[in-house]
Amino acid sequence: MSLQIISIILGSLTLATALLVVLSKHPVRSVIYLVVTFFLITSMYIMMNAQFLAIVNMIVYAGAIMVLFLFVLMLLNLNKEIEPVNTRTAQFTALIAGGSLLLILITALKDTLILGESFRQKNEQIGLVKELGNLLFTKYVVAFEITSILFIAAMVGAILLAKREKQIIE
Repeated sequence: MSLQIISIILGSLTLATALLVVLSKHPVRSVIYLVVTFFLITSMYIMMNAQFLAIVNMIVYAGAIMVLFLFVLMLLNLNKEIEPVNTRTAQFTALIAGGSLLLILITALKDTLILGESFRQKNEQIGLVKELGNLLFTKYVVAFEITSILFIAAMVGAILLAKREKQIIE
C-alpha cells in the first residue's frame, strides 16, 4: 500500500513538473523543470525494478542532453522582441493536437494497470540488467546489430558532412 502511495506522489510530481516545463515563460527555468522531471522519472524506473533504464535516463537525459540544452539556450540569447506572436489559430490547432494525443494515450493505456499487476507477479527479474542483456543478445540480436550498423553509418555521415562544410569555408 505504501508503494502505491509513493507511486501516486511521484506520478503527480512528474506531471506537475512536466506542466511547468511547458507553461514556464523563462527558457532556463523550463530546462531546469525538465531536469527535475527526468529525475522523477528515474525514481519511478527504480520503483518499477528497471535499474538499467534509471541509470541510462539519469546519465543520458538528465546529464548530457540537459547540459546541451542549457548551452544552446545561453548561446541563443532569446529576447521578447524576436519571439513570434502566437495567433488564436495556432493556439486552437495546438489544443486540438494535444487533445488528440491525450485521447490516443488514454486509449492505448486503458488496460495497463490490470496487466501490469499480473505481469509483475509472474517475473520479478524483469528490468534487471542481466535479464535485459540475455534478451538483447538472444532474441533481439539481429535488431541490435542492425542498430549498431545504423549508428556507425550516422557517425560516418556526420563526419563527412562536417568535413565537407569545412572544406567549403576554407
